[in-house]
Order: sequence, then structure tokens, then C-alpha cells
Amino acid sequence: MTANWGPDDPSRRQANYNASTIMIPKPAQYLLRFDDLCPTISRTRWQRFLPMIEKHGVKPILAVIPDNMDRKLVRSRPHPEFWEEMRGMEAAGATIAMHGYRHLCQSMGKSLVPLHRNTEFAGLSEDIQRHWIQTGLAILRGHGLNPRIFVAPRHGFDRTTIRVLRKEGIKLLSDGFAHIPFRRGGITWIPQQLWGPEEKRRGLWTICVHSNNARSSLVNQLGAFLHRNAAQFTSVDRILAEYKPTELGMSEKIYGAIAIWIARRSQKRKQMTHYAKNSKDE
Repeated sequence: MTANWGPDDPSRRQANYNASTIMIPKPAQYLLRFDDLCPTISRTRWQRFLPMIEKHGVKPILAVIPDNMDRKLVRSRPHPEFWEEMRGMEAAGATIAMHGYRHLCQSMGKSLVPLHRNTEFAGLSEDIQRHWIQTGLAILRGHGLNPRIFVAPRHGFDRTTIRVLRKEGIKLLSDGFAHIPFRRGGITWIPQQLWGPEEKRRGLWTICVHSNNARSSLVNQLGAFLHRNAAQFTSVDRILAEYKPTELGMSEKIYGAIAIWIARRSQKRKQMTHYAKNSKDE
């Protein structure tokens, strides 16, 4: 498959792929994704990222909650320009994602990406999931947005979720541990494996940022990372144009299983540290 790069394009990727049937980009490519976007986000924290997006021409995934009911994400009064801002960023090349429905993770169902016990969608009936997805899409479209990809809060979704998304015309999912976009359940998965900037040699890497909770150190790291690697940042549209996702091979499945195990161990360590700190404070 031939990539659409001009001969003098500084962001041209060399055709250095592995010998398998799936092309793994080399050097690495990066996607930027912002989660938990809703009218009540912290404006001051969110606005720290806007200059670097504009400066480097980044086309991120904007994961927007259609009808936020998560009180932890109420950091300010609903901003009157939020929806207009999302429309403007989409017009500039960003991709709108439906980030769940209300961001209330009250189900204990088993997710296809088993990183958390509490989820919003996994384990619920198809009727409930269909109603939430249809309603969420209608809300976003009612605000003039075109949601094209699904981002589940806390990675919480199952085969029923995918089946409903497919029936509702959403053919893309931002999740999973792999080096390349792939097909599973009749839908295309664009992997998401990072929660901060990291230098990688090859592969497609989505960096997920939660602006409400991002420390100044992360903002500075991301700014410096973009300055060094702006030419390696891609977009959803470019990924779809340059790659033909297929089912994952055995090596990628093994990588994904190991990556999930490592991520879960890291979470447990953080939880134990947080518990120990709170117990000491008491």
C-alpha cells in the first residue's frame, strides 16, 4: 500500500516495515487524544494545551462526553463556548469521539480491555447500550459535531458494545494494545497505549491526556515532545488513508496480552501507594 507523502515532505515516513503482512510504521507515529471533554472541564487546565495544538498543527482525537453526570468532572460552570470550540477544532482537522454516554462507571462487566473493574458499558444489556449510544450520538450531532470514533470510559466495553456501534454506523474504536490499527469484531481499532509522551522506535502510539488532572510537568513534557517529534504526529484520517487494518497476528496478540498485564500491575502499585499514603495520613 502506497503512502501519500510528497518527496520533500519533512514528515515523510520511510518504507521501513517489518516483513509481516501488517505494516508497522517506522519511525514511530503518534496520535494525541484528549479525554473527559465536556462543558464543565477546567478551562484554565484545558487551555494550556491549545497553543501547542495550534503551533504544531496537531489533529487530535477529542473524546467528548455527550451528557456528563460524573461529578468529578464538574470543575467549573458550563462554559458557553465549549460546543463552538469543539466544532471549530473539528473543522480544523480534529476527530470527534463519543466518550461514553454519561461517564458513570457503575457496571461490573468484563471489558475486552480488562484494565478496570468498574465500567460504563460492559456487562449491560444490548437494549440499554443501544439506547445510550443512540442518545449520546444524537446529543453530539445536535451540537453540530460528527462523532466518528468511540472511546469507552475506563476502557469499559464488550462485544455487545461493538455490535451496537457497528449497527449505529460507528466503525472506529480508540483502544487496545498493538503497534498498528487492526480489525476485531467487524470494527477498526486504533490502539491507545500511552498516558504521557514516550519516545518509541516504531509503531502507532496514541497518547491519552486528561486535561483536568494533567500536572504542569506533563504539559511541559508534551510541549517538548511535540517540538522534537511534530513531524511524526498523524491523524485519524491519515491513518485510515495509509493503512488497511487486518486481524492481528500472533506476535501482536502476545504483545497486547503482555502490555495489559504490565498496565494492570502498574495500576495495582499505584493503588497500593495511594492506600498506604491515605492510611498514614489518617
